[in-house]
Order: sequence, then structure tokens, then C-alpha cells
Amino acid sequence: MWHITSQKYGANALGLQRVLSLGSYHTAWKWLHRLRRAMVRTGREKLSGAIEVDETLVGGKGHGKRGRGAENKILVVIAVEDRGGKSKKGMGRIRLQCVPDASAESLIGFISNHVEKGSMIRTDGWQGYNLFSANGYEHSVVKSSELIICHLVASLMKRWLMGTYQGAVRPRHLDYYLDEYTFRFNRRSSASRGKLFYRLVQQAVATAPLPGKDIVGGKSFDCSSQVVDGEI
Repeated sequence: MWHITSQKYGANALGLQRVLSLGSYHTAWKWLHRLRRAMVRTGREKLSGAIEVDETLVGGKGHGKRGRGAENKILVVIAVEDRGGKSKKGMGRIRLQCVPDASAESLIGFISNHVEKGSMIRTDGWQGYNLFSANGYEHSVVKSSELIICHLVASLMKRWLMGTYQGAVRPRHLDYYLDEYTFRFNRRSSASRGKLFYRLVQQAVATAPLPGKDIVGGKSFDCSSQVVDGEI
């Protein structure tokens, strides 16, 4: 856990295997996924206040339809607290999650799980966001180009996936990596890596065991049919 939290951009399974002299790459891989599960604190507070919400596509280069509904890509919803700035310093906490599609049902499900009722949510004009007002949220529609902090989070997240894992993330495991990115991003202003280590230890103790078969099967919806040359 110290090795993982002391690395500014995270650690991949090959690096962990080498550092700990493990005989099996798969052992290191499973350890990392179990610790990523522990990075999500049970009962954590929902986002509140002014929130930007948008989606981004994660995956390799594809052909055919572009944008929402594109083939061979995974759709990730992003929610960011807007604290009055258009840079990392102006952003509060974030939440990221894979969803099967950009339907109103998928999007309101994400919002209900991660955003407090009464919050002001800012989105583009996609019709899938139309249920927000009817479900206890204030909803403001802006141009997509104005969702600056969501776009910044998406860019930083994709750069992190490519830099730390060289894009070698299978679609069905992407949610685990999004949990790690959220854990790191929400603690980016911490002056001490030791605080991240302490928090991970604390949450690991309170996290239920995760059988290996559940890790291999993936965490979220069934995206086994959405394969990007075997990897993202």
C-alpha cells in the first residue's frame, strides 16, 4: 500500500511484481484491484453545490459512428464540483463511472448515486439529462464547450491511463481504474503521501473480501461485447 500511494501517478502490476519480487504477475494484478476497491469508502459523502456533468468515451481508435453511441468504446460519466475556477484549483471532488449508454435511465442512476438532491447540475443539451429537474435537482443547460472542468478531468484521466498503464486496461475492469483515479484526484492537494497511505489502510480494514472470480468478471455492467482490440 505504501508503494502504491507513494507513486504520484500510481503503480501497475508489473512494477508491483518487480518491487515485491512476486513470482506471479496475476498475484500483483489481483492485489492492485482489491486495493482499488478499498479506495471507495463505504458511505462516502455525495457531491454537492454546483456540479458539472458530462460523458466521455474511453477506448482505442474505432470506425463508424462517432460521439455518443460510438462502437468499440466505453462511455464514462463525469461529475465535478465547481468551486469557481476553470483549472484543477477550481475543482472540488469528482465521481467517475462506466455506464452502458447515455440514456436518461443510466444518467439519472449515476446522478442519484453520487450527487445530493438540490444541487445545481450543469450539462449540455443532451436529452438524456432531461429527467434531472423532475428528480430533485436544479438543472442548467449550457453549450458543450462551456463544460470546461469536465473536459479537463476527462483529459487528465485519459492521460493517466495511458501514462501509468499504457492503455492496457480491459473494458470490464475500467471501473476499478476509475476508482483509483478518483481516490488520487480527490486527494491531489494533500501535502503528505503518508496521508494517502493512512487513508487506504483505514479503508482496506473496513472493506469486505473480494473473491478473485469477482475481479476477473469485472465490477460494473456487462461490457464484454465492447472490446477495443482486447484492451482500452
